[in-house]
Amino acid sequence: MTVTCDVLVVGAGPVGLTLANLLGQQGVNVLVVEREHELIDYPRAVGIDDEALRTMQTAGLVDQVLPHTIPDQKIYMVNGDRTILSEVNPTTREFGWPRRNGFVQPLVDRVLLGGLDRFPNATARFGAEVTDLAEDAGGVVATLAGGETLRARYVVAAEGGASPTRKRLGISFEGETRPTDGLVIDVANDPIGTPHAVFGGDPARSYASIALPHGIRRWEFTLFEHETEADAGNRDFVLGLLAPHVPDPSRLDIIRSRVYRHHARVAGRFRHGRIFLAGDAAHVMPVVGGQGWNSGIRDAFNLGWKLAAVVKGLSDDGLLDTYETERLGHVRQMVAVSLGMAKEMTDHDPVKAAERDRIAANRTPEEREAQKRQAFKPQPKFDEGVLVHTPLPVSKSLPARDVPRLAGTIFPQPTATDADGVTMLLDDATGQGWRVLTWNNDPTAFLSAPRRAALDRLGARLVQVVPKAQLPWAGKRAAAGVVVVGDLGGESGLQAWFDARPVGAVVVRPDHVIAAECLAQELDDVVARLLEVAQVL
Repeated sequence: MTVTCDVLVVGAGPVGLTLANLLGQQGVNVLVVEREHELIDYPRAVGIDDEALRTMQTAGLVDQVLPHTIPDQKIYMVNGDRTILSEVNPTTREFGWPRRNGFVQPLVDRVLLGGLDRFPNATARFGAEVTDLAEDAGGVVATLAGGETLRARYVVAAEGGASPTRKRLGISFEGETRPTDGLVIDVANDPIGTPHAVFGGDPARSYASIALPHGIRRWEFTLFEHETEADAGNRDFVLGLLAPHVPDPSRLDIIRSRVYRHHARVAGRFRHGRIFLAGDAAHVMPVVGGQGWNSGIRDAFNLGWKLAAVVKGLSDDGLLDTYETERLGHVRQMVAVSLGMAKEMTDHDPVKAAERDRIAANRTPEEREAQKRQAFKPQPKFDEGVLVHTPLPVSKSLPARDVPRLAGTIFPQPTATDADGVTMLLDDATGQGWRVLTWNNDPTAFLSAPRRAALDRLGARLVQVVPKAQLPWAGKRAAAGVVVVGDLGGESGLQAWFDARPVGAVVVRPDHVIAAECLAQELDDVVARLLEVAQVL
């Protein structure tokens, strides 16, 4: 029997489940199939960043995710003598959430799975292995191991780094695999009891020691080439690794241990007709950077709103080509950064380790501060895709400044108020989806009837941002369909954001990326160009 759905997601990992929740919100008929009979529970990611938490906020699940996190978790990079080489402790709330957070992935995965219960159009099936995919003009037919067939308009393969779908399609997976494996050990009743994480670049044996929520401690050790998985399964060997870290390793409450490989690879393409790769199926990176999980969530967020727009008949299928266009460059950057960090902290050559220590000791205060705020992490930024570049305006009412254009970057999320003056994060005050924000202006005054109609079809929200002091006036006089938001001021407020840029209007996509920025009077023309780029029907 053939079951029909709009989008078939292969793999019930965090990427597939996040995508399914985002599609479920949009009324898209989505089915997740997973070959295992339950969610994976072995050790994997331990870090969730601010962008991913904002995605959880968008999906309506952040309140259930937060109890499984350690916000603002510091990382200390140390050498073999435990001397601190660098400290990572970004305290920014640019996107509304802590930039670095420890978390327990299996528990967050359960939250994502449970989130599907909110939507009658979103379902997950376990024990369902896809053995073949056949594409035709109208969609894709997936064959399951038992012979059942499923028909979908689109398929997203999010079934991990060994992706059978990617291999079946003959898509390359270029990069490298580190010559040595790693051993992950999770321990209950954390015997250290401190909240931070330590990455040890010890030439004798590199390691990581990471505090996790709910009293869990994770250790990760590099294995040497002569050490096998059988060694890693030997309790005496494991306790020997842990002996330098705890007073009495024999008293540890070990939950589990597992050997893993360090890969750094990117798929040759992310789209093959109606089939897409996402998460580890599209890219894998060493765990040191803590960005593998988060990069996959970015994939789901980028692809989710585009699939929904196409499935619902709002945009042409060509919109989906921008998924790879927008994600590939940042993924390559993250893989390179993660690989560089892995090599720096896991190199067992004493000479190279000594040179690394020398460089760290000679860093300037400015360089140390950059390390602390995680400046080495590339922020998502793309120059092509669903965006419109506008030139710097020439106006005697604007000071002459060489300000970088922000289309293709993420819009900030300060704390603001709704029209009633209730304080909340910006996305909650404006509502999700497409947004047109104008500072102090009624956006309807700058939009023609055709543009208003097109934005209405997209479900876009028109947002008038005013200083909080103006709310009693602006809220009563707002045009029909306009959301009024009160700015709280300060360095992180929206007034400061508009002050620093020669623009009075900004268009933000459903994934919080700035699609365009312009002067208020230019808004109608810019929106017209953007609708064309977004291939709105």
